[in-house]
Amino acid sequence: MTAPLLLGIRHHGPGSARAVRAALEAAAPAAVLIEGPPEGDALLPLAADDGMRPPVALLAHVVDDPGRAAFWPLAGFSPEWVAIRWALDRGVPVRFIDLPAAHTLAPDPERESTADSVADPEWDAAPAARSAAGAPARGATDPEWDVTDPEWDLTGVAAVDPEWDLTAHGTGGGRPGARSPAALRTGTERAGEDPAAADGPEGEGGTDIRIDPLAVLAETAGYDDPERWWEDVIEHRGGRDGGDPLAPFAALAEAMTALRAEYGPGGHRRDLVREAHMRLKLRAARKEFGDAVAVVCGAWHVPALQERTTVSADRALLKGLPKVRTETTWVPWTHRRLARHSGYGAGIDSPGWYAHLFESPDRPVERWLTKAAGLLRDEGLMVSSAHVIEAVRLAGTLAVMRGRPLAGLGETTDAVRAVMCDGSDVPIALIEDRLIVGDALGEVPDSAPAVPLQRDLSRLQKSLRLKPEALEREIGLDLRKETDAAKSRLLHRLRLLSVGWGEPVRTRGSTGTFREGWRLRWEPELHVRVAEAGVWGTTVLAAAVARTRNRAAAATELAEVTALAEECLLAEVTDALPAVLRALAERAALDTDVGRLAEALPALARSLRYGDVRATDTAALATVAAGLAERICVGLPPACSGLDADGADRMRAHLDAVHGAIGLLPGAQELGERWASVLHRLTGRDTVAGVIRGRAARLLLDDGRLDEDAAARLMGLALSAAVAPADAAAWVEGFIGGSSGGGMLLVHDERLLGLVDTWLMSVPAGSFTDVLPLLRRTFSAYEPGVRRTLGELIGRRPGPAAGGRRGAGAAAAGAVPGFGAGLDEDRADAVLPVLRLLLGTPDPVGAAPPAGSGRTARRRADGGAQDNDTDLVGADI
Repeated sequence: MTAPLLLGIRHHGPGSARAVRAALEAAAPAAVLIEGPPEGDALLPLAADDGMRPPVALLAHVVDDPGRAAFWPLAGFSPEWVAIRWALDRGVPVRFIDLPAAHTLAPDPERESTADSVADPEWDAAPAARSAAGAPARGATDPEWDVTDPEWDLTGVAAVDPEWDLTAHGTGGGRPGARSPAALRTGTERAGEDPAAADGPEGEGGTDIRIDPLAVLAETAGYDDPERWWEDVIEHRGGRDGGDPLAPFAALAEAMTALRAEYGPGGHRRDLVREAHMRLKLRAARKEFGDAVAVVCGAWHVPALQERTTVSADRALLKGLPKVRTETTWVPWTHRRLARHSGYGAGIDSPGWYAHLFESPDRPVERWLTKAAGLLRDEGLMVSSAHVIEAVRLAGTLAVMRGRPLAGLGETTDAVRAVMCDGSDVPIALIEDRLIVGDALGEVPDSAPAVPLQRDLSRLQKSLRLKPEALEREIGLDLRKETDAAKSRLLHRLRLLSVGWGEPVRTRGSTGTFREGWRLRWEPELHVRVAEAGVWGTTVLAAAVARTRNRAAAATELAEVTALAEECLLAEVTDALPAVLRALAERAALDTDVGRLAEALPALARSLRYGDVRATDTAALATVAAGLAERICVGLPPACSGLDADGADRMRAHLDAVHGAIGLLPGAQELGERWASVLHRLTGRDTVAGVIRGRAARLLLDDGRLDEDAAARLMGLALSAAVAPADAAAWVEGFIGGSSGGGMLLVHDERLLGLVDTWLMSVPAGSFTDVLPLLRRTFSAYEPGVRRTLGELIGRRPGPAAGGRRGAGAAAAGAVPGFGAGLDEDRADAVLPVLRLLLGTPDPVGAAPPAGSGRTARRRADGGAQDNDTDLVGADI
C-alpha cells in the first residue's frame, strides 16, 4: 500500500462486509481504523472472545447520568465487525476514529436551541426509547442521530467487478429512464428535490438539503426501490465473483465526491466536526504505521477523508466542544433493533434476510426457502419438499421476468405466498416477523465491563434459569414453589426499578393468588435502564429498596402510594415497607376526596391478599386499610349526590371496586355489615343518580342482603310512569349493566325480566330515542348467547307480565313463565330415534332401524337379549 485505503461501506450491508474482507485480504494493511467512538478501543479485544456472539452494540453512557446514552450496533454481517475480526485474527492493530462519545453525549445548549434540534416532548421522559433506536439519549448533541451515520452512510458498495458502474443494472445496463452520474454533479436532476431549492439561506449549492445517497444512486440507475437496487448491484455480486477487490470502492468514492460537491454535508453540518476528528486520527495512524492503513467508514465520509486540510483547521473545528465523563461496554443487540421500522436511522428493512445472505455463500435462495418451509411446518401448515422445489423454480422465473440477476427478497416472498401459503398474507406476516426481520439476540462474555447492578442481575438470571430472549414469550409461575417465587420477586423488583423486562398477564385456568403469569421480552434499551437504576444500589434487592423509599417520599397522590405498597409486597422488599406505610398514613389522613380514597382501597386489599400467600407481615397495612374503609363508608353517601352523568359513571366504578375490596379486608363481616347499610341508604335516596342506585341494589341482591321481592319493588319504583325515561334507563344500566353478571340475572329471574319488558313497552315514542343509546350500551355488553336467550324468552312470553305476574291465560294453563303452556308431542317424538340409538333400545315394531345402529340390529337378528341402558353404542355412533 502506498496510500491509506479508504473503504466506504454501508452500515449493516452484507455485500459491503464481503467486499471489505476481500479488500483487506488483498491489501494486508498494517493497521485498521473503524468509524466508532475511541472510548471503545479497550473493548475491541473482546470481539474475539468465544463468548461474544453478534448482534452486539457498544453502549456509551454518561457516568453521572446513565440515561444519556448511545448505541453503536454491529451485526455479524456489518462491515465494521468483519474488519474488527479480520484485524484481531491476524494481530493487526485496530482502533476507532469517530468523534468521542464524551463529546457526542455532552449537552450543547447552543446547538440544542437551534432549529435543527429535536422538538420531542418525550425526549426527556423516555431517554432509553430513543437510545434503543441507535440515537443519543436525552440532551445528546446530535439530534439527528448521526452517531451511527443514520441516513448518509447508506451507499456503501461491495461489488468486485472492476468495470462496476453506479448506474448499471444487475444484468448489465440501466433501466429505461436511468440518469447518468453527471446529473449528480450538475444538479439539474435531483432525487425528489426541486432544482430551484438548491440555493437558500444556508449557502450555495443546497448545502442544507438533506439527502439519502442510497435513494439518489438508485433513482439515477432507474430504480424506484433503493433496497432492490442494493440487492441487484451489491448483494448478488459483492464478494461472489472475481476482479479487483478495490475497484468498487474507488467507483463509490467518485460517486460520493460528486454528491458532496452538489449537496455539501447533506444537511448534517455536525458531520464536518466528526470528519475533522477522523482526519486527525488518520494522520496520527499514518505517523505510527506509515501509509499502510485501512479505514472502514461510511461511504459518505470518504471524500472528506480524501480532502487536503491543515491540522490547525481541523483542530479549530473541534475547539470548545463540550465534554462529559463516559463509560463504555458491550451489550447484546437484536436483529429487530437493526430494522429501520424500530426507529434506528441507519437501520435496514430486512436484517434476517441480510444475515442469511452473508451466511450462505452458495445457493442462498434454496436455503432461504427451506427455512421458510420449516417455519411454516412448525406452525402447523402442510408444506412439503415439493413445495420448496416449486417455490425455488417460481422465484427464479420471477427474477428472469423482472430482469434481476438473481431472485431477491421480493421474488422469494412472492414464491412463498403463491406456493406455500395459497395466496394468503397471514403466513407471510409470520415469515416477515420471524425470518425477514428475525429475533436473533446476541451474547456478550462475562468479562465485558458492566455496572455492579447488571452483574447481579446476570447472576440471578443464570441461577433462576430465566434467560433473556428477544422473542416474546409467556410463562406461568406457581408461587408455592421456591424457584417460581424467586422468579416472581425478581421480575417485580425490576418493575420497581423501571426495568420492564416482564409484564404481568392474566393466567388461564386459575384465579388463585398462588399463580402468576408473565409476558417476557428482553429489549436492548433495558441495559440503559439497568445502568440508570445502578445509582440506587449494587444489587437488585438493595436498589429496589432504595428506589421504593424514594418514590414513597416523593409521591403526592394517595393512589400512587397504595399502588406502591402493593408492588412492595409483591416484590418482597419489606425493608422499604415502613417508609411506604408512613407515606400512606400521611396521605390518607390529609385526603378528603372519597373518589381518591375509593381508588386507593382496592390496591391495599390486593396487597393484604398477596401478603397472605407470600407469608408477609401486613398487620400495619391492614390497620391503614380498615381506617380507609371506614372513611369511605362515612363519606360515600354525600359524595354520590348531585353528580352529572360522567361523575356518576366514575362513582359507579368506585362502588364496584370498594365492594370487591371490602370482602378481602380483615374483619370483613363487620365491615360488610357497615357497607351494606351504606348501600341500602344509596338505594333510597332520590338525589343519588339512577345508575348508582341501580348498582347499589344489584350489589345487595348478589350478596343476599336484598331478597327478590324487595329488588322487584325497587325496580318497579324506578321504572314507574312517574320517573323520567332517561332516569329509569340509568337505573337499569346500573342494575343489569357493566360487570353485573353479563345478563344472566334476567335469564334466570323471569320476574325481573318481566319488569324490564313491561317498562320498555311503556316508554313513549318520543322518549324512546333518548333512552335507546343507553339501553343499547347495556345489552350490547352481554355475550351473544345471553342476548339470544333473552330474545327467546321475550318471544315466548304469552303477554306483558305487569308487576312480574304471569298473564291470566298462562296462569290458567299452568305454564312456566317464559315457556309454552303445553307439550308439543310431534316435536318431542322427533328425538326418540336418537335416544334409542344412544341407549341401544329396540325400535317399535315395524319401524326402520336408525342409521348407525349396527350393534343393535345384529343383536336383534341373533335373538340375543338386549343390554341395559348403560351399554351404549358409542363405537357405532
